[in-house]
Amino acid sequence: MSVQPYEYSVLRAVPRVERGEYVNIGVVLYCQQLDFLGCATQVDSVRVRALDPTADVEGIEALLGAVSKVCCGGPDSGPAGQDALGRRFRWLIAPRSTVVQPGPVHTGLTADPAAALDRLAESILG
Repeated sequence: MSVQPYEYSVLRAVPRVERGEYVNIGVVLYCQQLDFLGCATQVDSVRVRALDPTADVEGIEALLGAVSKVCCGGPDSGPAGQDALGRRFRWLIAPRSTVVQPGPVHTGLTADPAAALDRLAESILG
């Protein structure tokens, strides 16, 4: 299999926007040539609550559940989950929440986007 470009964005929990502090909570990866869109998420509630003891961790987890549904598509994913993979990726990385924010888009090369996602998740989410 040949090596192909991919794009990814790190999702961040920013419980107190005015302070600008965040915890990485997910990564979304898209590879157009290999028809792949996937995400990995993990909320470390201790770290999030260290930034804000009143943070709505359950709300953050619910939002990440919606991200996962949109990545997978299917009947339970809503209108965004019915779009083409590229449009879903752009929808997922568009800023829409003050508490869960996408980071900048980065690129890489891979022959196996699922393995690349696993590798990124391990390095970003621990």
